[in-house]
Amino acid sequence: MRTYLDFEKPIADLEARLEETKRLAQSSHVDVSEAVTVLEQSIDKLRQEIFRNLTRWQRVQLSRHPDRPYTLDYISLMCDQFIELHGDRTVRDDPAMVGGFCELGGQTVMIIGQQKGRNTKQRQHRNFGMPNPEGYRKALRLMKLAEKFNKPIITLIDTPGAFPGLEAEERGQGEAIARNLKEMFMLTVPVICVVIGEGASGGALGIAIGDRVLMLENTWYSVISPENCSTILWRSWDFKEQAAEAMKLTARDMQMNKLVDGIVEEPLGGAHNDHLEMAHRLKQVILDALAELSTVDPQARIEQRIEKFCSMGVVLE
Repeated sequence: MRTYLDFEKPIADLEARLEETKRLAQSSHVDVSEAVTVLEQSIDKLRQEIFRNLTRWQRVQLSRHPDRPYTLDYISLMCDQFIELHGDRTVRDDPAMVGGFCELGGQTVMIIGQQKGRNTKQRQHRNFGMPNPEGYRKALRLMKLAEKFNKPIITLIDTPGAFPGLEAEERGQGEAIARNLKEMFMLTVPVICVVIGEGASGGALGIAIGDRVLMLENTWYSVISPENCSTILWRSWDFKEQAAEAMKLTARDMQMNKLVDGIVEEPLGGAHNDHLEMAHRLKQVILDALAELSTVDPQARIEQRIEKFCSMGVVLE
């Protein structure tokens, strides 16, 4: 059963009426094709109107939609012969961070990303997509492995943040993320990073240093979530919508501020409406970026990567 967000309720009402009309036609053998066509046109028009005028908070809601494709969904739809690799060779395997070699458009790449769960059991197993230090160390191990065999790296970012538990801090959460930042700047292979859902804080940044940083249309990328920002500023979650507007955390905001390199357009209604089409679009964008980056000398690519991030936030008066 499809899940509707609050602002999608008018669409849900029309779709329920459409289903009822179709059921009525089947049971009574009455021709309702004209009514069905009118309802379908109304639904399409309403969906276009709603999704053309989304607020920042509504885009945050879409980025968290329970039916939205996650990292393993994109891997299964975009890649052939995926071989998942496990463990950081120090502590354990972190299910919140997945990765391995796969074939993408006829070439071998290393694909790494944060993974959430669909139901309660999966969410607990994946720790709600919040990696521990061993998750970031696993990601770095896989990146170094890709560099050894001269294979491009693709990272898919979708996390509410790195796990803030006491045990994670004891095992060096901050150090693990900081090391990833340093090492990713110096990777000699092409690196493409894509925010496919939530891009929160250092938990996202820990696998987001790349030659191309992209965002799906209905995603967000910021140092803090709107709810936590609201809690800090207003001592309440009730102002999360105002916080989202003030933070300017959507894909278009990030591109306008030159913090990301591009936006991947989603199917009408969001990525959760058509997993296959969304995966096809993302795959094509990644392949185009890989083709462009493969022509650049590795040392020049590193220098461009460093320059891009060092120029962020610079203000001249």
